[in-house]
Amino acid sequence: MAITNNVGSLKIQITNNNFFPVEGASVYISPTGMPDSTSEEFITDENGIVIDEELPAPDVAYSLEPGDNQPYAEYNVLVNAPGYNERFISGVQIFSGENGIQNIELTPSDGSDTNPTVLDAHTLWEQYPPKIAEDMIKPVNPSGGIVLSRVVVPETIVVHDGAPADSTARDYYVPYKDYIKNVACNEIYSTWPDAAIRANVLAIQSFTLNRVYTEWYRGKGYDFTITSNTAFDQKWVYNATIFENVSQIVDEMFANYLSKPNVTQPLFTQYCDGRRVSCPGWMTQWGSCSLGEQGYSAIEILRRFYGNSIYINTAEQISGIPISYPGEPLKVGSSGDKVRQLQQQLDAVATVYYAGRDLRIRNGGVRTGVPVGVWTSADGRGRFCYLVQDFSYLCGDLADCGAELSWKWDLREKNNEKTYEFI
Repeated sequence: MAITNNVGSLKIQITNNNFFPVEGASVYISPTGMPDSTSEEFITDENGIVIDEELPAPDVAYSLEPGDNQPYAEYNVLVNAPGYNERFISGVQIFSGENGIQNIELTPSDGSDTNPTVLDAHTLWEQYPPKIAEDMIKPVNPSGGIVLSRVVVPETIVVHDGAPADSTARDYYVPYKDYIKNVACNEIYSTWPDAAIRANVLAIQSFTLNRVYTEWYRGKGYDFTITSNTAFDQKWVYNATIFENVSQIVDEMFANYLSKPNVTQPLFTQYCDGRRVSCPGWMTQWGSCSLGEQGYSAIEILRRFYGNSIYINTAEQISGIPISYPGEPLKVGSSGDKVRQLQQQLDAVATVYYAGRDLRIRNGGVRTGVPVGVWTSADGRGRFCYLVQDFSYLCGDLADCGAELSWKWDLREKNNEKTYEFI
């Protein structure tokens, strides 16, 4: 859509915690600091979407060079829907001429007060801890401490929302592309030249895939892939606003990363803003913007900072959450970090994946879910566990599987034995 000068657009998509769109939700938008100055009421359509095309924003020139004027406007978004807890998000960023995308998840109403979500300010505007320098190419553990012999793009990134040693910080399972989009939108401005955005996306992806390939944090005893702390990694913000042009670029080039000749691992492409922090040998974000405005291509920008020998590579494989081989097959009685990692992955699947086979109750009704585990118990009986749509587990003994491949399930609920059949 065409956007007039000094005006941005915001697309808001509302889903429930099963990722289904919420139709008929009421959405109100107000400038941050002016909560009483709300917009008209927007009502989500059958896709759970509303769009406000007329949100005032600062002049785009403020985002093209460092300065003392905040280059984006900040808005509050309030969402109400029957049967759901209220959601309030503050700090939604709007840039002049850009289309923002704000995804909001609603939870079933439980009578409790919902804490507001306050989004962190942009890294180019707010002061954050500078990156602690690391080698561009990590030493390889000859004992086999890397994930694979080739680079793999994970489907999911486990993001630790804090410093590595902060045990109180939450871990988030984030689709890889969503993670890259989030970081890019928090590390650079969507108003920058296309080549500058592409150069930064390549650096962000290469940085991330190096963490994946080297199992940097798992090798230190942690159960996550990367952190959101700028002293150690890249800025990731839960529920951050994503910008349409950045999203499209990531979708196009998500499998790319930066390499050097005769080096298998993705380069650990560190960077800084180049305004408040200097970083010789690294890319500076403001420097990349300037070079983009001068007509340099993405790879030309990157070579100015990381050397002329680097080139753009493409991963050959996409996988789930890559984890190195534990040295021996996992089996009944296995324990340790690798077992815990597998459990965490199964939990993640059970939490976010609900599409599955119908579970038909013999006395009537159908429940939808997905099998999450089948194993042999100590007494030799087959056991199962099945996650249904209301977040409860049906667990019991596997019965004889006949020609129809149906399973019989026993569920004890309030001391009443009920029989379920998997059709």
